[in-house]
Amino acid sequence: MHHVLRRLDLNLLPVFDAVFRHGSVRLAAIELNLSTSALSHALSRLRDFFKDPLFYREGHKMCPSVYACQLAPYIAETLSGLNRHLSPLQPFDPLTSDDCFRIAVTDYTAFCVFPGLMNALTNTAPKLSFELCHLPHNPALIELLAGEIDMALSFSEPDGMHHPDLEETDLFSDEFIVIANTRRSSLNLQDYLAAGHLVVTPWNEKQGLLDSHLARLGLKRRIAIRTPSMLSAPFIIAESELLMAIPSFVASKIKQAADVNLFKLPFPAPRFTVKIYSHKRSGKREPTEWIKTMMANSIMEKTYRFDD
Repeated sequence: MHHVLRRLDLNLLPVFDAVFRHGSVRLAAIELNLSTSALSHALSRLRDFFKDPLFYREGHKMCPSVYACQLAPYIAETLSGLNRHLSPLQPFDPLTSDDCFRIAVTDYTAFCVFPGLMNALTNTAPKLSFELCHLPHNPALIELLAGEIDMALSFSEPDGMHHPDLEETDLFSDEFIVIANTRRSSLNLQDYLAAGHLVVTPWNEKQGLLDSHLARLGLKRRIAIRTPSMLSAPFIIAESELLMAIPSFVASKIKQAADVNLFKLPFPAPRFTVKIYSHKRSGKREPTEWIKTMMANSIMEKTYRFDD
């Protein structure tokens, strides 16, 4: 393996790159802090290895051969990549950092976190950017372990599974409440089970948290619509006889946007916890920890209270 590289002194590659960029042995030697004779000797070794002149003199300029022109972009890219990845990590400075974070979210978790976070970052980290992507499953374990995403925003019940390579940062606890059209003035368990339901399934799951809990109670509700997005759901509820269970964190905002009434869930159900999931060996360790702290600080827990 790497039989060619074993025969090549890799210290010669910066020599090739410098001569190609400067078109001059003298200027390349100055950049690399070598004498011109030492650089000329290194160039001779490169010519012997590649069996090609690589550079020829034309007046005062060293012009690359056809083969050198073919090699140059690959050598430059390789040296640049190695230099970038082998350089000591610079301390993270949020005021100047232009890092981009790739974060897996659902409609709900993005709604909870990003309004407050982006406001908080306006003056503290103005150059940071985010790429939000659909959370393919909960809690995007494969993508986190593969380094495809930096973090995932999701939620779990108290008895949820834990992976040893993932860090879980609790943001806040929430619970489900029910929304219905304004024609409904009360809601009991019998009404709830008799109605049709709209269920948001961000991972296209066959059974949601409440359906699993109802099954443990020996109960079942009728699902009329499953949708991966929360955006249209409140407006469907406002114009139909369907019910929808939503996290209380978003209830007051939804009530402002759609003509709906809110009710307590007519049966006991466990609360769930909204969490940040990240890999314990993330390449963006310091920036990730800083963003996680900012997320936690920017959350203002606003759950709907029926005594308001």
